[in-house]
Amino acid sequence: MVLSDSQNHSQAELMEDLLTFIEQLPSHKHSQLIMRALKVLMRIAGEDIDRLDWKILTSSIEDMEKGFKVFYPYRHIRKVTIFGSARIAPLSSEYRLAVEFARRITQAGFMVLTGGGGGIMQAGNEGAGREQSFGLNIQLPFEQVSNHFIADDPKLVNFKYFFTRKLFFLRESDAVALFPGGFGTQDEAFETLTLCQTGKYGPAPLVLIDEPDGDYWQTWNEQIQKNLLERGLISPEDTNLYTVTNNLEAACNTIRYFYRVYHSSRYVGQQYVMRLNDFLSDEQVEQLNEEFNDILVKGKIQKSGALPEENNDETADLPRLVFYFDQRSFGRLYQMIHTINQFKTVSSTQKHPEWK
Repeated sequence: MVLSDSQNHSQAELMEDLLTFIEQLPSHKHSQLIMRALKVLMRIAGEDIDRLDWKILTSSIEDMEKGFKVFYPYRHIRKVTIFGSARIAPLSSEYRLAVEFARRITQAGFMVLTGGGGGIMQAGNEGAGREQSFGLNIQLPFEQVSNHFIADDPKLVNFKYFFTRKLFFLRESDAVALFPGGFGTQDEAFETLTLCQTGKYGPAPLVLIDEPDGDYWQTWNEQIQKNLLERGLISPEDTNLYTVTNNLEAACNTIRYFYRVYHSSRYVGQQYVMRLNDFLSDEQVEQLNEEFNDILVKGKIQKSGALPEENNDETADLPRLVFYFDQRSFGRLYQMIHTINQFKTVSSTQKHPEWK
């Protein structure tokens, strides 16, 4: 293949940039991960794959690049994703309910993510206001117009693929609020539940919100009980993964209260590390061991500071609970977090649950 002069020039510039980058790579703080990514690209380049495969790979990376850039400045603020129907009319009571929910949750210090379109998505952006809103739009063959509350905002991201869009909805959110909707909303509800149940998302609160006299999610929950729980297709503890309510104050409090004492979690080797916003007493930890011994593979739940592997972690100053979790009983883990959040701790107050 013969390259044009402009293509030759671009290739020469790229080669020069690559050489400079490789020289500086050893001093980069994420050098090991970058080298791992480069090795993957080199392996794929050595394979006989289609041009379409390269287009998918490249577009996916470009989608993620946009998402990373937009969200990075807001990484220390907790966010709530709002899902619901695009067909809900602005004059409807359901629309106004979503507006009020978004208004209240942002007043509590959280930010809001929506799909950037109409209906409940527009209501979320309207209630949160432009400054506290994100929009994660999707490029479709037919025009997908962003609602005017988020249109042209720097925090509006246009994704090519649904899977990269979904990745950022859950990667960036610390809670999910669902209002009534169709197939898309049901898909979002069940995918979030599946990821909660398998530990791929969260722990984080999932709140399903009905109108005061509505029964959309209540009826949905009755079907979950009848068709899944009674048949043994889910565990009784799995119902702890979500909350159904028709009370807006209760919905907001469920999200805020989830981070009263509990902060976040991660694995360090085989150990589950639960970061806390406040210290627990020895008696409280012993109570946890008595009530939740069934979720441990071995040993006991123990108080700890940051582990050596966490020394560079931004949460290194937070107290921790460390234990060998069975990596299966996530419904019970949510119960444990609820118990922890009920404890009277040293400060006994909510200390900025909206901060990461």
